Amino acid sequence: MSDDHSFQMSMIEGKNRFNTARARAFWKEMINFVRGKPMELLSFDDIRSRLRLREESYKGLQDIPLDKIVGSVGRYKEFTRDFLPKKATMQERWSRVYAQANSLTGLPPIDVYKVDDLYFVRDGNHRVSVARQIGAKTIQAHVTELPTTIDLRPDMSPSEIEDAAAYAAFLEETQLDKTRPHHQPLMLSERSRYTDLLGHIYLYQSLLSHEQNREVDLPTAAAHWYDNAYRPAITLIRKYEMTDILDGRTETDLYIWLIDHLRDLREQMGDYTPSRTISDAIEDFLKKRNIPIPDELRQEKDSSVILSRTQIMRAIQLKQEQEDALEHDLNGMDNGHMADDDPDSE
Repeated sequence: MSDDHSFQMSMIEGKNRFNTARARAFWKEMINFVRGKPMELLSFDDIRSRLRLREESYKGLQDIPLDKIVGSVGRYKEFTRDFLPKKATMQERWSRVYAQANSLTGLPPIDVYKVDDLYFVRDGNHRVSVARQIGAKTIQAHVTELPTTIDLRPDMSPSEIEDAAAYAAFLEETQLDKTRPHHQPLMLSERSRYTDLLGHIYLYQSLLSHEQNREVDLPTAAAHWYDNAYRPAITLIRKYEMTDILDGRTETDLYIWLIDHLRDLREQMGDYTPSRTISDAIEDFLKKRNIPIPDELRQEKDSSVILSRTQIMRAIQLKQEQEDALEHDLNGMDNGHMADDDPDSE
């Protein structure tokens, strides 16, 4: 009887706490709207699709930080980003969970998916909401991890998630996360520029295939490009501390600028262009900004870059034509099977 009375009293207290939390949710959403900050939880299915997450493995029962839980499988529209309840219809269930949290039995573990260092609730959204409102820092959870090389943060904006999705698509195409699992992230400030990086790799694939007199697959070409073109350039960029003067741009942004600059020079001067290197392009970059050129930079002996923009765009076009032809062949096969299976077909 005493336990029932205590539970009912906790339910009443829970309803009061719910009303306070819901009022906070309203004002928090208003403030975030004005500031342009994300308001809703992240959708796990959306993140899984965008980041192309396929593998998963159970990691057991763990204590996980509540402030790293940023999304939900099915209830991401019912709570704010910090798990404040948004709907009045949630009061009864929320209050019951609150009462259970304050009982002798406490709350059972929740189920979550882990992506990078963030968590998405599979089961237990109300428990997370209540736990945060009573001041808990961690919660017990059955954790299933979906591995990724993409870096995620709890406060990511929709635009930043789009950027991460573009990088995930780049990695899926090149397989660099598998062939070079410890590669330095190739982050760009403009997600559309991943097409340029892919074009460079497509051309590398073509050149390697010609050089080795065999078809080189794209992951192999991407690994070769990373080892022999990208990393040496990034090494020079870091050696001369170029990122300090990039004004918000990334080192991969600068890599693309350097390559584009060398291509532009070659297209302007044609076959009369002297052999140009990444270090030459860095010199030009510094000259354009009236920055003194280190003597050591003038002595660099890095490899020349001879790829033109036309070559890159042609490589992209050829890759698209190959994919279109493959899709056409597959569609033709499917139509053929359908005709064979149709007794009325001629």
